[in-house]
Amino acid sequence: MSIRFGVIVFPGSNCDHDAYHVAKHVLGQEARFIWHKDTDLGDVDFVIVPGGFSYGDYLRSGAIARFSPIMKDVVRFANAGGPVMGICNGFQILCESGLLPGALMRNESLRFVCKNVQLRTENTESVFTNQLAPGEVLTIPIAHGEGNYFASDEILDRLEGEGRVAFRYCDAAGNVSAEANPNGAARGIAGILNDAGNVLGMMPHPERAAEAILGRTDGEKIFQSIVHAMVGA
Repeated sequence: MSIRFGVIVFPGSNCDHDAYHVAKHVLGQEARFIWHKDTDLGDVDFVIVPGGFSYGDYLRSGAIARFSPIMKDVVRFANAGGPVMGICNGFQILCESGLLPGALMRNESLRFVCKNVQLRTENTESVFTNQLAPGEVLTIPIAHGEGNYFASDEILDRLEGEGRVAFRYCDAAGNVSAEANPNGAARGIAGILNDAGNVLGMMPHPERAAEAILGRTDGEKIFQSIVHAMVGA
């Protein structure tokens, strides 16, 4: 059995081929692109909403893409329990679509940030993280101008209380601090899950750290978690 990955493509997507490559060539699974104007995901098992600059990030990151025809079926798929991962701009789109709480604001520095960061694994029981150890530190690149996660204290408390914070920015030793936070995100949050645990949004790019040739393989552990959860490999 193989997983059928669907990778959504918006005008301005620039990480769609990276996600497709990891799914098909690194993991050895089935993968296909799904154009944003399509209205039906088709026969897919897993949806990736990739990074990039959908619609040029005009208005607000993800705010236009959430109205693309395909997003109605992504919401349906997720609400029916289908696994969905939003990476960077994909995280922004999932928040705009209401699949994840909170919003992504301008980086605290008001500058675009592109570098490797460390992430501390906070949840190891999801489809996306089951091959990681509690507190495991991953080195994953970021590349965003609006990665500052914001939510009310009530929502933040609920995310933490329900174990829905997937990753936090940290230093190499796993310490969460303002110095290790590249964008000012509330409570150092780099990735969150929905209440059912089948939707993940994360700002860092695991698809850019999934092969030895890229110099980093920590991101592959996230994708291997998906394979393990869905096919038991």
